Amino acid sequence: MSGWALILVLLVLGGVLSTLGDRLGSRVGKARLSLFKMRPRRTAVLITVLTGSLISALSLGLLLLVSRQLRVGLFELDALQDRLQDSRRQLDAAEREREETRTEANRIAAELKQSQQRADTMRRELAPLQNERAQLEAERERLSRDIASRDADIQRTEAELNSVRSRIRAGEKELKELEFNLVALRRGSVVISSGQTLARATVRLDAPDQAKQAVDRLLQEANANAYGKVRPGEAPERQLIRVPRSDVERLQNIIRKPDTWVISLRSATNVLRGETAVYAFPEVRPNRPVAQSGDVLATTTLRTDERTPDGIRTRLNLLLASAYAEVQRRGSLTEGLQFDGSALSQLAQTLIEGPSKRVVLKVIAAGISYSSDAVVVTVEASP
Repeated sequence: MSGWALILVLLVLGGVLSTLGDRLGSRVGKARLSLFKMRPRRTAVLITVLTGSLISALSLGLLLLVSRQLRVGLFELDALQDRLQDSRRQLDAAEREREETRTEANRIAAELKQSQQRADTMRRELAPLQNERAQLEAERERLSRDIASRDADIQRTEAELNSVRSRIRAGEKELKELEFNLVALRRGSVVISSGQTLARATVRLDAPDQAKQAVDRLLQEANANAYGKVRPGEAPERQLIRVPRSDVERLQNIIRKPDTWVISLRSATNVLRGETAVYAFPEVRPNRPVAQSGDVLATTTLRTDERTPDGIRTRLNLLLASAYAEVQRRGSLTEGLQFDGSALSQLAQTLIEGPSKRVVLKVIAAGISYSSDAVVVTVEASP
């Protein structure tokens, strides 16, 4: 309700209540009523006072009933003032904080501007350094390629050196055997050397009970070969070969398994001509492919400073020795490699007469070879 309408209602209500109070007081006075044993005049005055109080109470009650703002101002004014003061204090604090924030933002903006200026300066200073770094990286790549090339050369040299060392060790071993044989030769003629193969056979049994027959045939062959070397001219009428029974039984148990086996019988010691016993031990291994057609068994590089007859011959010998070591590592039982000697001589002559360039030599398997087969190879040269 608007203020003017409320004032109008209050005026109308006051006039009505005043009229009612006056008439009520007049009626009470005329009737000469008495309340609480008072005189009629005082009773009329009391009624008038009560009527005025009622008018005030009704006016105030009506105001409080229809005006929320009056109720809030009358009963919550102190609290509103306290809240208003708190709000003003918070507003002042917010204003101060905003000022501080504005000051801090200005400071940060100034620092950001300085940082951008420093960044621009550093970019200008960094540009030549980046160019220098690119140059250094290119130089590093070049050095890395050079190092990789030298590492490859070192590895090839080490491989060749290892091959030479292997040949030296083999030569030392052979020298020891020769020294041992020399002592034996002072007492007689060595006809069978330690580790020499007396007999070899490739077997694949159709039935496990054929193992004994296969081993017996191998022993008979080894006995005949030993007789021909140790006691030439005599008939093999007795058993010259001595093999431990446990080794024979182990050999039979192995070859009973369904596979193709290569059995070798080797001499355990050096044997002189005329001796009456040859001690031997068996070896058995599966007959597996050790080389396929086209396999590169060994490779080496013939440098320009080695294009001499002696250098080429040495390099070819080392290459063949490396290839033979490779097939032995794969399980070959052959006593050496088979190759065309005339073709190898023709290759060496071509290398001697050809231009002094770096050449890569390879030993390549000519066909498939198993453990018991001879390994046929060819030697090829490429730039």
